Amino acid sequence: MADVDKHGTTTAAGVVVPAVSLSSGKPMPRVGFGTATPTLGQAEGHAAGVTEAVLRAIAAGCRHFDTAAVYNAEAALGDAIAQAVRARAIASRDEVYVTSKLWITDAHPGRVLPALKKTLQNLGMEYVDLYLIHHPVSLRPPEAEGRGAVVVKKDLVGMDMEGVWKEMEECQRRGLARAIGVSNFACKKLEHLLSFAKIPPTANQVEVHPYCRQNKLREFCKARGIQLCGYSPLGATGTAWANNNVMDSPVLKQIAQDRGKTVAQVCIRWVYEQGDCVITKSFNESRMRENLDIFDWELTDDDRRKISDLPESRGNYNFFVHESGPFKTVEDFWDGEITAGQSHQTPLVSSD
Repeated sequence: MADVDKHGTTTAAGVVVPAVSLSSGKPMPRVGFGTATPTLGQAEGHAAGVTEAVLRAIAAGCRHFDTAAVYNAEAALGDAIAQAVRARAIASRDEVYVTSKLWITDAHPGRVLPALKKTLQNLGMEYVDLYLIHHPVSLRPPEAEGRGAVVVKKDLVGMDMEGVWKEMEECQRRGLARAIGVSNFACKKLEHLLSFAKIPPTANQVEVHPYCRQNKLREFCKARGIQLCGYSPLGATGTAWANNNVMDSPVLKQIAQDRGKTVAQVCIRWVYEQGDCVITKSFNESRMRENLDIFDWELTDDDRRKISDLPESRGNYNFFVHESGPFKTVEDFWDGEITAGQSHQTPLVSSD
């Protein structure tokens, strides 16, 4: 398990949420709140319920919030945090940890700094705590802004990773991002990035749950001081990369029954026990509190063994695969590290 920093926040139920010290920036609370919605990619006003959900999450004790330019939820998140400060629910913006991400249309030299400045304008903040490259691929910028999350496969291009990372480093040097990192990077791509990075990535945010355990990637990151952050700990039901195995798992249901917990709590606790930070997402207040109630109990060795025996299955992100693009197969995208996956047709994809 990662070393837990002395810093932490206390939930409404009196539970302390541990934080982990990173290679740069302030400590990251080990459990965060995600702001992606089913209307991902639509206009900012469609990020329904985000402001209210974030206010409920703050009341429950959450201080770590994850968003992205493509979620179109940045303004709603920023508004909620500003409201919480005014209401004295939190002392200041500095009390929360905010992550956002660079979308693939802006993953080009010359577009990174303007993209982060737009994110900060949306958030109404002077800095983000962590800024991530959302995916290890780029998309030709649209002729007209506002195409949102739609991935036009024929417009996928290889990322100038060195040029993009140089601008990410400049974001940190200017204090616009207190730390920088990546998302959805497998080992080979991380190794390439580390070969020229002057400021190494602080974190790598990837899918992690009992059916997508990421053991190889976790060891790689741990050896290089990169904090792994797990998203979709429950299998991301209802998303483009949904994995229904997780919540329907008889093994996980039995473990939950034996521990007197929910399947969701078992999954989040398992990710936490790996030393990862974990991004949860529920707009339901009671489930928010349940998601934070994972610190005063442990899985047993037998529970862990049963989870380690589950078949691996992960979202393959085939919407970034195209015969004319930089990744011709799912194996290319994941550097051969994908052991199983599902094929999804998603509203994010257009082949035109």
